[in-house]
Amino acid sequence: MRKILTFLLILFIGFISPVFAENEDSVLPSETGVVQSIENIYSDDNAGQQGTQQIAKVKILSGEYKGEEREIVNILTENPAYDIQLKKGDKVVLHLEEDPTGGMNFFIADLKRDTSMMFFGLIFCVFLVIIGKKKGVFSLISIISTVALILLVMLPMILNGICPIVSAILVGALSTVITIYLVGGFNAKSTSAIIGTMFSLVFAGGLSMLAIYTAHLTGFAGEETVFLYGARPDLSFTGILSASMIIAALGALMDTSVSIASTINEIHQTDESLGVIELFKSGMNVGRDIIGTMSNTLILVYMGSALPLLLLGSNIDMQKFFNLNQVSTEILSAITGSIAILACVPITAIVAAYLIKKKKNRNVDFNF
Repeated sequence: MRKILTFLLILFIGFISPVFAENEDSVLPSETGVVQSIENIYSDDNAGQQGTQQIAKVKILSGEYKGEEREIVNILTENPAYDIQLKKGDKVVLHLEEDPTGGMNFFIADLKRDTSMMFFGLIFCVFLVIIGKKKGVFSLISIISTVALILLVMLPMILNGICPIVSAILVGALSTVITIYLVGGFNAKSTSAIIGTMFSLVFAGGLSMLAIYTAHLTGFAGEETVFLYGARPDLSFTGILSASMIIAALGALMDTSVSIASTINEIHQTDESLGVIELFKSGMNVGRDIIGTMSNTLILVYMGSALPLLLLGSNIDMQKFFNLNQVSTEILSAITGSIAILACVPITAIVAAYLIKKKKNRNVDFNF
C-alpha cells in the first residue's frame, strides 16, 4: 500500500511541477473592489438609440492600490448577456491595464461571485462529512484531487501542446486510481473497478474520435471555444472536444464499475462456492439495472446544460436544428458517454468475477 501511495505521489508531483515554473507575467492581473456610489448617465447616439453609462466610484480592497478610490465607467448596452448591472455595495473584480504614461487603468471585469461559491461549497463539504462520515472525508479528498488533476495537470498539458485525448485519459486514470482506492480500500474489488473504468475510458476516447471524424465536428460548440481560438489558435479543438467527452463520462464510468464490483464482491462473500461464470452472470444482471439509470443520468446532464439550445430549436426547422454543429456535438457527447457505460458493464463484471474469485480478497482500508 505504501509503495502504491508513494508512486502516485511522485507521479502527481512530477506532473504538476512544470506548472509552477510557468511565467506568471502571462496572467492578466486583477484586484478586488467595492462600489461606493453609482451615477447613471443617459445619452442618445447618432442613430437615436438610448444608452446608459454608469460612473462607479470604486474603493480598491486588495493589491498595491488598496484603499484608493477610482472612478470607473461601466457601459450598459441593453444586452443582458454582456451588461454588468452595478449597485452600491457590490463587490467587483477589477482588471488592470498599464497606460502609455506608466499609470494604471482600472476596468470592471465582473461582479465578485467566489464568496457565494465558497459558501455553497462549504455547505456541500459539511453535508458530505456529516452524512458520509469517514467515507465522506475520503470522498472529499478524492474530489479535491480530481479537480487538482484537471486544473494543474490536464490543462497545462494541453496548453503545452500535449495531445488533449492522451491528457484526458491519463488524468482520468490517475483520478480513478486515487478515488476508488481511497473510497473502497486496497482490495480486489477496487482493483476490478479501476481496471473496468480504465478500459472503458480508453474505449470512450476512441469512440469520441470516431464520432468527431464521422460527424465532421469542428470543436467550436460555444463562444468560449471561439475566444480560446483567438488566444491560442495552435490548439487542437477537435482533440479538446474529445477530451471533454472523456472527462464528462468519467464520473458515470467510475460509479458503474464500483457498483458492479461491489455487488460481485458481496455475492462472493455470501456464497463462496459460486464460480467465475456465476459471479459474472450476477454482475451482468446488476449491470443491466444500472445501465438504464446511468445512461439516463448522462443524457439528462447534457440536456440540462443545453436547455436554452433546445428551446431555440422550436424556432428552427428540425433538419437544420439537428445538424447544427453545437446540437450534433451535445447529442454525440451524450451518446458516446452512454455507449462507454454500456461497455463498462461486461468489462468490469468479467474482471471483478475473476479477481475476486481467484485472488485473496485482502481488504486494506484507510483508518484515522
